[in-house]
Amino acid sequence: LRVQNTKLYLAAFAAVLGPLSFGFVLGYSSPVIPELRKINDPNLRLDSSQASWFGSVVTLGAAAGGILGGYLVDKVGRKLSLMLCSIPYVFGYVVIVSAQNVWMLYFGRVLTGLASGVTSLVVPVYISEVSHPKVRGMLGSCVQLMVVTGILGAYVAGITLKWRWLAVLCSFPSCVMLLFMSFMPETPRFLLNQNKRSEAIAALCFLRGPHADHAWECRQIEASVQEEGMNLSEFKNPSIYRPLVIGVALMFFQQVTGINAVMFYAETIFEDASFKDSRMASVVVGSIQVCFTAVAALIIDKTGRKVLLYISGIIMALSTALFGLYFKIVLPAQSNSSDPHVWFTLNSASPGTESTISWLAVVSLGLFVAGFALGWGPVPWLVISEIFPLKAKGVSSGACVLTNWVMAFLITKEFNDFIGFLTSYGTFWLFSAFCCLSVIFTAFYVPETKGQTLEQIEAYFRRS
Repeated sequence: LRVQNTKLYLAAFAAVLGPLSFGFVLGYSSPVIPELRKINDPNLRLDSSQASWFGSVVTLGAAAGGILGGYLVDKVGRKLSLMLCSIPYVFGYVVIVSAQNVWMLYFGRVLTGLASGVTSLVVPVYISEVSHPKVRGMLGSCVQLMVVTGILGAYVAGITLKWRWLAVLCSFPSCVMLLFMSFMPETPRFLLNQNKRSEAIAALCFLRGPHADHAWECRQIEASVQEEGMNLSEFKNPSIYRPLVIGVALMFFQQVTGINAVMFYAETIFEDASFKDSRMASVVVGSIQVCFTAVAALIIDKTGRKVLLYISGIIMALSTALFGLYFKIVLPAQSNSSDPHVWFTLNSASPGTESTISWLAVVSLGLFVAGFALGWGPVPWLVISEIFPLKAKGVSSGACVLTNWVMAFLITKEFNDFIGFLTSYGTFWLFSAFCCLSVIFTAFYVPETKGQTLEQIEAYFRRS
């Protein structure tokens, strides 16, 4: 058993180096944007509009990566898809390191975003298909754990490294992933779908150890593998469209809770609350994310997926409601209703108000990040890796990843417009309402997949 788990964990570790790279991509902009806004070279200096594009253009690359990943994962397999996405990661950072103007910076960010989109689709699929039910939740949650670890790593490294050297460091995890994945097996489900039974048995022997009943597991997988190709008319079948609707809705709710908007402006919130070292504040936020995502990974196979989504949604609803209350108290009504940049003018509030209740913003931020990391961060990625039938996995996962990244782009880019239209407190109360809706959606539509094999989950949707 020990040997079996060691090799399974090794395969999972090789795969989650992809999400680690993806985390470095997301975290890279936070320490780099302030540096590039002050740089002496006029060709590379970012104004506020360029800075927001530098941060958000990654999500557009990732949306395209979701579509590409959906194609690759079915055509060339899970393992080769992961190895191939090392190329745009490394090439993207090479472009950034050698950048002579802002457009080269954008292009490098789009390439790393493209690789991140492929990674965010393929890694959960790979891990869910190599794992057995008792540890699938824990290993699947390690995807999000490595993303937030990468973000924290970029924040910490950004304190001491200049932007070009930080790009060099960020390219390392994808190189190591390419090396490690070359020694790992393809998933048994994909191999059986390609009629490669002897290779599937060999993969199971590697993942489960020599003493497990590989032939039995092969038969279980073969019973659910449908070899015919996928065509669009089959999406009329409830066993295919129901998990797709659930997956897309999970990705939609993950983003409309406002996580990216809150993280994007975290430094400003800390500065307004008299935390003058905003880089260290970012490290604190990153550390909270890592700790609570690790807690989720450890308990998810015991508590189940739905319980964590409930707890997470309720915590986020409360914390965004508190955020709204903070801005309602601090900001004068006339600024709130008309100026989209009031976020940055908290000192226009009546003297003393801001410093007296600044703790409310900081507590709300910490609570929100902890709540998200506990459930709505890792669980949607885990669930979409579990619920799709094999033949629809590429298309359905691609649709979910595309939804996630398009919504991430819209929420991050249009956040200031939301504040201008709804006021800052109205915007956070809207996020709070979406958090409440996410809890209701979970209660009625999300199935509990704890302890079930992928074949049992597939059979559940066929029956229903």
